Amino acid sequence: MLARNAEALYWIGRYVERADDTARILDVSVHQFLEDATVDADRASRQLLRVLGMRQPDAEEALNLWSVTQMVAFDRDFRSASIAASIGAARENARGAREVTSSEMWECLNATYNGLAERERAARKLGPHEFLNYIKNRSAMFAGLADSTLSRDEGYRFLLLGRAIERMDMTVRLLLSRAGDRSNSPTWVTVLRATGAHDTYLRTYRGVLDANRVVEFILVDRLFPRSVFHAIAIAENCLREIEHGSDSRVGSRAEAQRLLGRARGELEFLAPGELLLDLEKRLVSLQELGQKAGEAITEQYFHVTPYVAWTDARARVEEIDPILEGEL
Repeated sequence: MLARNAEALYWIGRYVERADDTARILDVSVHQFLEDATVDADRASRQLLRVLGMRQPDAEEALNLWSVTQMVAFDRDFRSASIAASIGAARENARGAREVTSSEMWECLNATYNGLAERERAARKLGPHEFLNYIKNRSAMFAGLADSTLSRDEGYRFLLLGRAIERMDMTVRLLLSRAGDRSNSPTWVTVLRATGAHDTYLRTYRGVLDANRVVEFILVDRLFPRSVFHAIAIAENCLREIEHGSDSRVGSRAEAQRLLGRARGELEFLAPGELLLDLEKRLVSLQELGQKAGEAITEQYFHVTPYVAWTDARARVEEIDPILEGEL
């Protein structure tokens, strides 16, 4: 597969997942603003921006529900990590890789992007939930179309790889924002709702809300598809499929596989009840490993230099034979 097509699919997976996860996190925050009048809107908004890794406004600028929604959801600047910017970036990548995506996938992304303006207008009248629910539904539709219309070849693996890497990063960011909360804090319900784990968690633990179990479920549950461990396992499997299982006798020689293996190892062999001990330090380590794995994937599979590197012909000629300088 051409490196540019592989890179486009990888980033389509990442951008769509980023839009979906951002919509989930913002939706929960919006409900918190509306349901609890005691919430400090400015403080909660700045915490949300920190979770998402977005630029913080000046301290003198007070933030509220609508100003943070404008930045997180509607900002069209491609340099931002907003929902609209992520959908636009995914569409642009799909536009340049039409030969390796299905028509249904392209139509889904194109229709989603073209529908953003109308949904934004509706959100300004009826509330942000209208827009955020639209993004979650369209992201789910795109994931379903990718799973049902793409062959299980390298292209599909790169798309799935990007989705898994982004899901790992966004989930760790969300947990990191709650790392210092009390074990009986009601904010852990917010974490469950933002990751789409609330109903599944309640069925698994019979409705018992406990911080240790919440963190355990979101970090290391093998069966929940949005857990960090499950995302790492999917990413590792995609890399093995792309490399056709070519591990050496001394283990994997690919940097990305080693980094993801280290991240999985930090979670897989923890004793029960140890997750909350040094949770913040462990989450920061996972986030760094995920970022380094993304950089290693880019370096290994995608072009990081121009396809044609032009040089100064005159300087080159002078270096080879200074006598030719007078002839040029």
